Amino acid sequence: MSEPASISLGIASRYASALFDLAKEGGALKALEADTAALSETLASSGDLRGVLASPVISRDEQGKVIAAIGAKLGLSTLFANTLALMSEKRRLFVLPQLLAQLADLIAAEKGEVTAEVTAARALTAAQSKKLAETLKARVGKTVKLKTTVDESLIGGLVVKLGSTMIDTSVKAKLAALQNAMKEVG
Repeated sequence: MSEPASISLGIASRYASALFDLAKEGGALKALEADTAALSETLASSGDLRGVLASPVISRDEQGKVIAAIGAKLGLSTLFANTLALMSEKRRLFVLPQLLAQLADLIAAEKGEVTAEVTAARALTAAQSKKLAETLKARVGKTVKLKTTVDESLIGGLVVKLGSTMIDTSVKAKLAALQNAMKEVG
């Protein structure tokens, strides 16, 4: 990991831990989870917002006004809004994506959940998603939330990433393995 990325992750971890502990003490984990999801979705869908948060040219005051307006629009809790204001004041909003990821991980761990990243050749039906989640739950012993994406280049099958484990049952991977085997033979 590069040094700047490591520093950003360290900063985000400290803010996430503090925010999570305060929310837990105050019995506001559900509000924190909703705030985290809403802000993550907003950040993912707005390139302009990501640009404002990462730009060293935009002043602290301007960043603070932008994040306060977004917080008000999303109806963020006072605790979360105050944390964002503090981060703005300290010029730390550039770590917001890492902070949100850390918070999601802390909340999931508290709830006894793990997230599996699933890439499929076609969109999974509700029944398929439910069956996959149940199968993964039986394997890891925790509730599994699926984060599903579609990649048609897989041709068929799935790629499932759960923690450090990756299960690749895609046709694309099988064809690549067959191609490598053919190269070794001839």
